[in-house]
Amino acid sequence: PIQSPNVHALSQTHFKLPRGFYSTGSLFVVGDLLKSCHGRIDHLLKQERLTDALALAWSFYEGKAKAVVGLSGDTSKRKAVIADRMVEILLHYADRTLKKCPDQGKIQVMEQHFQDVVPVIVDYCLLLQRTDLLFNQIYDKMSENSVAKGIFLECLEPYILSDKLLGITAQVMKDLLLHFQDKNRLENMEACIVHMDITSLDIQQVVLLCWENHLYDAMIYVYNSGMNDFISPMEKLFKVIAPPLNAGKSLTGTVLLPLKDCCLAGRAYPLGDIPEDLVPLVKNQIFEFLIRLHSTEGSVDEEVYPHIRTLLHFDTREFLNVLALTFEDFKNDKQAVEYQQRIVDILLKVMVENSDFTPSQVGCLFTFLARQLAKPNNTLFVNRTLFDQVLEFLCSPDDDSRHSERQQVLLELLQAGGIVQFEESRLIQMAEKAEFYQICEFMYERELRYDKIIDCYLRDPVRKEEVFNYIHNILSMPGYSAEEKQAVWQKALEHIEELLLLSPCKAADLVAIHFTEQIESIIANLQDQFLLFQFLRSLLDPREGINQDLLHLPPHVTEQFIELLCQHSPDHVLETLKVLEYCRLEETIQITQKHQLHEASSYLLEKKGDIHGAFLVMLERLQSKLLMLTQDDGGSAELPLLESIEDTLMKTIALCQRNSHNLNQQQREALWFPLLEAMMSPQKLSGSSQYRYRHCDSLTMQVLNNMAAFIALPSILQRILQDPVYGKGKLGEIQGLVLGMLDTFNYEQTLLETTTNLLNHDLHWSLCNLRASVTRGLTPKQDYCCICLQQYKRRQESADEIIVFSCGHLYHSLCLLSKECGAVSKDVMRWMCYKCNSSNKGGKLSENFSELKKGSGTSLAQTGSESALDPQQIQAFDQLCRLNRGTSRVRTACYPVSFKLGKGTMQAARQDVRAGSMGFGFSLQFHSVLAL
Repeated sequence: PIQSPNVHALSQTHFKLPRGFYSTGSLFVVGDLLKSCHGRIDHLLKQERLTDALALAWSFYEGKAKAVVGLSGDTSKRKAVIADRMVEILLHYADRTLKKCPDQGKIQVMEQHFQDVVPVIVDYCLLLQRTDLLFNQIYDKMSENSVAKGIFLECLEPYILSDKLLGITAQVMKDLLLHFQDKNRLENMEACIVHMDITSLDIQQVVLLCWENHLYDAMIYVYNSGMNDFISPMEKLFKVIAPPLNAGKSLTGTVLLPLKDCCLAGRAYPLGDIPEDLVPLVKNQIFEFLIRLHSTEGSVDEEVYPHIRTLLHFDTREFLNVLALTFEDFKNDKQAVEYQQRIVDILLKVMVENSDFTPSQVGCLFTFLARQLAKPNNTLFVNRTLFDQVLEFLCSPDDDSRHSERQQVLLELLQAGGIVQFEESRLIQMAEKAEFYQICEFMYERELRYDKIIDCYLRDPVRKEEVFNYIHNILSMPGYSAEEKQAVWQKALEHIEELLLLSPCKAADLVAIHFTEQIESIIANLQDQFLLFQFLRSLLDPREGINQDLLHLPPHVTEQFIELLCQHSPDHVLETLKVLEYCRLEETIQITQKHQLHEASSYLLEKKGDIHGAFLVMLERLQSKLLMLTQDDGGSAELPLLESIEDTLMKTIALCQRNSHNLNQQQREALWFPLLEAMMSPQKLSGSSQYRYRHCDSLTMQVLNNMAAFIALPSILQRILQDPVYGKGKLGEIQGLVLGMLDTFNYEQTLLETTTNLLNHDLHWSLCNLRASVTRGLTPKQDYCCICLQQYKRRQESADEIIVFSCGHLYHSLCLLSKECGAVSKDVMRWMCYKCNSSNKGGKLSENFSELKKGSGTSLAQTGSESALDPQQIQAFDQLCRLNRGTSRVRTACYPVSFKLGKGTMQAARQDVRAGSMGFGFSLQFHSVLAL
């Protein structure tokens, strides 16, 4: 029998239980068939489950299988036996795969069949390290079918790219390359070549194949690794790229520069490293190749130094970067230093004496030279006259082409250390003529002439907007002397009008921060009124970062801005006045009245306190619009006019509402009645059935509804009836207004009655529950004192009383006094339940009684009522509130009943309770209870 841990191992082999198995609980009894590892493998083979058989055999090979029986203990022998058995299975698997290949159907079906099988065979062959089996017997079998052969070759690619399969027979490699070529998968083919052992390649075949398909990486790899030839690939590549470049075409993607870079750095291309003993030789060969006067197969008219010329035309910057990295290693190598100087001389000769290089390319060369000359261990020599020639070439004022490019090149040259090669005064002069403002800025900054940089920004059309940040940084940041800041401040003040033209908002921010004391002089010097308006609007606009209180603007400046605002943007006057400060009301009112801005004038008059004046302005505005309505013949402007009338009316009503609370009755009538008369005036005309007059009726009702809150209804009706038009029996014309007022009155009366009924019902419900609670008899929860825990009947002291609370707790009066739960207030003893207050109120018990003693009968909770409640009543109401919770807000509490044992019984006490003698009478005023 196999124990339970091995059952899982058997289940991993994915085979069904054959005959000879039977289950007993957690044990499996296995027949003789599976007692050995070979038997288990054979069982899977009989079921044609070859993949599972290989997996089981591999687990035996690795020693990870469980329940292993029949294998020898020696690991090497065990692996050899299992490996031989796996070889048999693999060969059998290959034969079976070819025999069961579907003969009919689509080609995709056949491909899927081999893709399910062939990778398994390849994987196990490589796991067993049996490449001989894989590339001989297995490959021969797969070659019988073209589809199987293709799948087999493609399975090798991931192992080659991961460097797990370095050696391949020449025949297989040849077939692999031809397969990728047929499939047009040239990139895959090139990637495989550069990862293969060069000895397994047919060099002639690979080189021809690479040249035909432009696989330069693979070609270079074969030359470098197979023949240690680093120059021939370069010569061939130059033949490829030189003709297009000479014809003026641009090329991308070539490997020439990376190849040269790797060779000069001692690395192989594209992978690996050059043998250390060959590195110096390779470097010398590369330099010799570069400085050749003519190529090996050059024509008669070929220009000198064709290789360097070609690399410069191909990518100047990258070529010079490669040289810069190479020169870093030239320290003690005398031969290399000679090569370095020689290459620099050739570069100067090729680029300076020819006009077919752009300013950017020439600039890259001299930037490269400036960086090399600036090194402390520099051994190069460059004639300074050449730098002067380059300066004249880049700063030529007659050449407007590539202006930004030439300026950027010269700037990079100066930043790289080339400034030491020029005379600074001449450089500034030539830069100004060429309008190279960034160059001027660079030079002025070196000379600490920061004020001159402002001119550079203002003249530069590309960077004008940056002048504001520059001025602010100079004046705000530390690190600059007082003289330098003063010069910048003075220069900015001189150009303030130009700055305003550039950006009024940014200029205003600059003035508000750094030129607050010069604001008046700036305003006085500005002649352009619209520019002045933009400046003042930006200056007075409240925004983050600008403290308006620090500006200290005189009132006449603000009034001047309002004057300009009325001229250029009258629609924004009112909203500006609401946030604007530091202006005189009288003068501002005159300005708004001058420009007939009625709403702004009304706002200022109201702010001044002249409510009636503000109202008259709005009323005049409303009457003028109503007059226009009566004169209009019902054209297209009727609807906008009605909307304007409604807007003006709403603003007038709001004005009256805001101020009516602070006026007497006569002053209120002086506001509302003229407004009502103005709105009723269009209705006195004939044709009142028109839409415009019906709309005025609704607006008049709005006036009536709003004024009813401040004017008595009889006064409104009397005023309407006193109108001379309506006093002659034409009441039918105002029938709608009167009925509307009556409807409003009826609605408000109904609303008031409903609210009163609800309050009375709530009060009645609360008082009924209160009366029912206080007239209910009391039943103690126990027959002993809750403090001393003794039965109340055993106490015989004549002065002692029994105190029973509505909560059911019973105490001796002396016990309550010992706990400070009793106090005398207005010659009446007041009690509080010790347990309820100590558990629910926390520390309020002692505080209440101490306050009671200090206040000589003053109520604990002052409510403004006629009679205050003592703590005993508060406690009683709290208890009642807990017993009778409802919608009412009346507070209830537990209340006490006291009696003496010697003078009555509990029954008599209960009768007293029912009769109403409860220690405090139920004669307290109900408004005090409601206030609580």
